[in-house]
Amino acid sequence: MNSSRRTSSRLHTRLMAAVASLAIAGAIGVGAVTTGTAPVLADAVKVEAPQVPSFADVVEKVSPAVVSVRVKADVTAASDRGRGMFSFGPDDLPNDPNLRRFFRQFPGFGNQDRARPPRNRDKVRPIAQGSGFFISGDGYLVTNNHVVEEGSAFTVVMDNGDELDAKLVGTDPRTDLAVLKVDGEGRNFTYVDFADDSAVRVGDWVVAVGNPFGLGGTVTAGIVSARGRDIGAGPYDDFIQIDAAVNRGNSGGPAFNLSGQVVGINTAIFSPSGGNVGIAFAIPASTAKTVVGDLIKNGSVNRGWLGVEIQPVTKDIAESLGLTDEKGALVAKAQDDGPAKKAGIVAGDVITQVEGKDVSSARELARMIAGYDPGKTVELTVLHNGKLQKVKVDLGKLPDNARVASRDSGSEPGQQNSLADLGLTVTRAEDGPGLVVTDVDPDSDAASRGIQAGDIIVAVNSQEVGSVADVAKAMDEAAKAGRKSVLVQISRDDSNRFVALPITKG
Repeated sequence: MNSSRRTSSRLHTRLMAAVASLAIAGAIGVGAVTTGTAPVLADAVKVEAPQVPSFADVVEKVSPAVVSVRVKADVTAASDRGRGMFSFGPDDLPNDPNLRRFFRQFPGFGNQDRARPPRNRDKVRPIAQGSGFFISGDGYLVTNNHVVEEGSAFTVVMDNGDELDAKLVGTDPRTDLAVLKVDGEGRNFTYVDFADDSAVRVGDWVVAVGNPFGLGGTVTAGIVSARGRDIGAGPYDDFIQIDAAVNRGNSGGPAFNLSGQVVGINTAIFSPSGGNVGIAFAIPASTAKTVVGDLIKNGSVNRGWLGVEIQPVTKDIAESLGLTDEKGALVAKAQDDGPAKKAGIVAGDVITQVEGKDVSSARELARMIAGYDPGKTVELTVLHNGKLQKVKVDLGKLPDNARVASRDSGSEPGQQNSLADLGLTVTRAEDGPGLVVTDVDPDSDAASRGIQAGDIIVAVNSQEVGSVADVAKAMDEAAKAGRKSVLVQISRDDSNRFVALPITKG
């Protein structure tokens, strides 16, 4: 009896617990249905971080000043270069081992197709595409010379789609700049100004606006990645390197700073494949401003001419001349009809200053002289035979056909003599002064510095040589003066250059 009661009591307890559980669940369910409250969820991820500045305000202001340039020409062959952006590959690089080593990392280095066959050979040249920008409200605009060269008709396409005819005002192939003029019939064009590019720093933002691949107004952004680049385009190379995406058709287009001023004009890209790899080059605003002013005023650019062939002062050359640094420009040859030779400047001189301003490099000298008008008298500081002296030079006008001296072959060898310390075998020249190099030790410093058979040694440390004894004398004098090397003047194919060679082999 007691056992059955205990069992019944346990069943009753379990039953009541089950009923209670159902009641709680039902209450929860009814509550969920009747109240309509959604489940509580976590907030979306949001990161509080510094925001990259927008370029929208700059682009909105400058875009009306940037145009597309269409060019037609009365020739049948269409060059790939004339279609927009001047691109260059490994074969076009200056002979700079570091620069070439850097570019070898790009796929296709040295394997690009450099000669694409032109299309429509039997028709008038297709329309070429480029970019440009207004620099005045009355319709003057800037673009690249390689965009308009060989052109016979020019059309400017505005940001709003308007098409206007333009006339060519002038070109300057040496800096790859050109000026066009649009007759707006009283229309006031939106225009932009040049920046002070001396204030541009590596790492500054730039915005490139242009007409890549004929697409019309396109904007890309990047930073200034280097300054003072020499890409072998000409004697006045001083490019700003930027990493913005610049492609064919961007030529002549501006690169803006964040104030909407033009810091450079896009002119070239390094491209193993023909497309953008993130390395572009722009003509600095300071160069463009001067050249464009001359083109508008005169239709051409008249530059001062010194009449010398020059080369950089390397560390070895500086040491051989007793210089404390690698500045200045070494005169390899003073041209016979040039102003420099008339003023007494000779091969082996180093030009260190122009009008009291230091010459940092050979390229710097070329730019400084080009900045003066023909007929201007300038004072040069010249290191001549180990002494600094002032020389007055009346600059001439840079000839249109200015070039390096023509090439010719060396003389026949006679009796051979050894310059073992220099790694050279030489013989006296039969048709003029100097010693002809007949053999070069492949393991010598002479070989590593580019001296080769057929070269003529004209002078050593500015002393003309006609025998091995003359060379030995010059080397002895250099050693007594504490010099570790001698400066050897080499003539090759009627063109001079200087090479510094250690006095002792190795």
